[in-house]
Amino acid sequence: MGRYIGPACRLCRREGVKLFLKGDRCFSPKCAVEKRAYPPGQHGQGRKKVSPYALRLREKQKLRKIYGILETQFSNYMGKAERMDGMTGENLLGLLERRLDNVIFRIGLASSRNQARQLVLHGHFMVNQKKINIPSFTVRPGDKILIRDSSRDKVLLKSHLESASSKHIPSWIQMDVSKGEAQVVSLPKRDEIDVSVKENLVVEFYSR
Repeated sequence: MGRYIGPACRLCRREGVKLFLKGDRCFSPKCAVEKRAYPPGQHGQGRKKVSPYALRLREKQKLRKIYGILETQFSNYMGKAERMDGMTGENLLGLLERRLDNVIFRIGLASSRNQARQLVLHGHFMVNQKKINIPSFTVRPGDKILIRDSSRDKVLLKSHLESASSKHIPSWIQMDVSKGEAQVVSLPKRDEIDVSVKENLVVEFYSR
């Protein structure tokens, strides 16, 4: 199955929470979740009993949609998280957070993860002085992410860079706005990942 290209706000309404897929629109009164806080479709406002399986499925789908990942790719992340030391749920979130497109979003150089994915695909960034155009590239502590010199004057990147200093940047990333450079200083911890997902239910979904 290909990547979802329909209305992003429909995904938020389906999960019943803001997934922040539309950038600044998610913080405005135009947000679909604010206007219509019920699932889409003709039966969206009807009451429905939710089974334990459905609860786990919805948490998995919510997490997958937040990071914009396809099913097979998400399953691969889950398998990798299970093989790592520590708690599987936290390992999974840590792997997703360390995706290059997510890091670009976290440091304020894109208004959404989808926009960050496009910027990475178009080759606007380097990691450790090497051009990377793979959104799923996993950064590690010590890695430096830099805007390419040829991309610094791009209107979109320039405007985001100017406002980056006012954005909340996770403590596991250090950002030098003047240089347009960020460095991963540590692995992200659970309390540093502001994603409203019950990762234990996602683990239970794959453990059934």
